[in-house]
Amino acid sequence: MNRDLHRTDLGAFLKARRAELDPAAVGLPATGPRRVAGLRREEVAVLAAISTDYYSRLEQGRIQASPPVLESLARVLRLDDDQRSYMYELAAKDDYRPVRRRPRPKVQPQLQRMLDGMVLTPAFVIGPRTEIVAWNALGAAMITDFGKIPEQQRYYIRLLMTDPAMRELYADWEGVTRLAIAQMRMHNANNPGDEKLAELVGELSVQDAEFRQWWAAHDVATRDTGTKHLRHPVVGDLHLDWNAVTWAADPDLQIIVWTAEPGTPSYEGLRLLASWAAEPTHAGSGNQP
Repeated sequence: MNRDLHRTDLGAFLKARRAELDPAAVGLPATGPRRVAGLRREEVAVLAAISTDYYSRLEQGRIQASPPVLESLARVLRLDDDQRSYMYELAAKDDYRPVRRRPRPKVQPQLQRMLDGMVLTPAFVIGPRTEIVAWNALGAAMITDFGKIPEQQRYYIRLLMTDPAMRELYADWEGVTRLAIAQMRMHNANNPGDEKLAELVGELSVQDAEFRQWWAAHDVATRDTGTKHLRHPVVGDLHLDWNAVTWAADPDLQIIVWTAEPGTPSYEGLRLLASWAAEPTHAGSGNQP
């Protein structure tokens, strides 16, 4: 069963990637209007030096690809490093191991203490499905009061798609959301049969056409580091760097830490937000409810 799931995901991924390619960009002659975007299966097969039947069965999830074929496809489809890693991750899982039942991650007390000690640094802890499992007071003040959200609904991607305030908070809401979706797919490559992930994806797909479209694109990205522009309702514009740090005691968990260069308006904005969050009428617990 796990083997079939990985093959299906790999086939869908390859199909999505070939649909993005312009035939002229890979040296193919123009042949008039096309019924679908991108390259045809037979064109990918020719460029990868494999038979059309072989490639068709691979995209249909009926066979396992060899490493040389995967390398050829990575070249033909012009995969970037994250896409290449994702493809090999799916192909490497082509076996009969059962689907891993991954429970919602739990946070150890020492991790929460570390978060609470970061009084001038917004931070929260995220799982592979984007479940928010811990945070500090400044993280809640910057994003939202996570403690008021029921645990079973406390997913970062769900907040991005369903909370209107998140669309106002992020200056580039679409870019942030599409990246979060790509990261969620990447960080669940080794467990495609995850029931909780399937429930979350199903719920959001029914509720939102944009999510359905972006999930179907099979984009992937590693959750590592970046910069975001926030329009905070209390302190105004914040241009912050973020880093994802894996928690060694549970590699499924990553600590998302936001910082600003000292002396910048964003740094002063974080200090002001920390003072605001410390006021009794605004203070939100950094602890899990």
